[in-house]
Amino acid sequence: MDLGIVFGFLGTWALVGWALFSGSGGNIGMYVDVPSVVIVVGASLTIVFFCFPAGKVKNIIGATMKAFFWKGGDIQQLIDDMVSYAEIARRDGILSLEATCREIEDTFVSLGLQMAVDGTDPELIEQIMLGEIDGLVDRHESSKGIWEAVNKYAPAMGMIGTLVGLVAMLADLSDPSAIGAGLAVALLTTLYGAMVSNMLAGPFADRLAKRSSEEVIYKSIVIKGVMSIQSGDNPRVVEQKLRTFLPPSMRKSEEEAA
Repeated sequence: MDLGIVFGFLGTWALVGWALFSGSGGNIGMYVDVPSVVIVVGASLTIVFFCFPAGKVKNIIGATMKAFFWKGGDIQQLIDDMVSYAEIARRDGILSLEATCREIEDTFVSLGLQMAVDGTDPELIEQIMLGEIDGLVDRHESSKGIWEAVNKYAPAMGMIGTLVGLVAMLADLSDPSAIGAGLAVALLTTLYGAMVSNMLAGPFADRLAKRSSEEVIYKSIVIKGVMSIQSGDNPRVVEQKLRTFLPPSMRKSEEEAA
């Protein structure tokens, strides 16, 4: 589990909860209003089904869990592995990698190397592997788009709730109890909309975008390594090509270690 997202998620809600508790003098129940929750949370969820097919929406739980539990691959370890495969191919021939392919757990790496061993045309290898990345990005964009929709429409639902509350309040100004109830709905729906947007949906969308970017970079390194191995590049050249994906600070540390 990524402790950063857990700390950020729980910490944000804890701080806001503390502020609500302190601001209400310990009576946090004054911030609870069922009609406001129904308008903001309920309508935000139903509008997602309006925007996206049900088949896309049902995958959002798995994608969200991926934001919590997905652990990106070690890029430096991947580079070391690709260089070792290049050394084997250089020393014993590319066909010697066939046995190695069966031992590789990463199916994307195994797919690329197996196609190289089979003598598949380099352009076709690149086309197939890039197609895998395109499919990956499309799935990620779909999941991210759902959270972006919630981020977009939750504040609008809060504004609608505000208008509903104001209408209820202005409908009968002679009844003080009606004024209080209407004003509570008016203010709390705006609060709920802002909280759902900025403390839930928006951060999740950004987190999924970051995860997608990390996975694309990882798979791009695999493609570059496979293409270099198939072309017969020297292992040192393969390493130099792949290390261009590392940030300058990591490149420097690796050079010092070498």
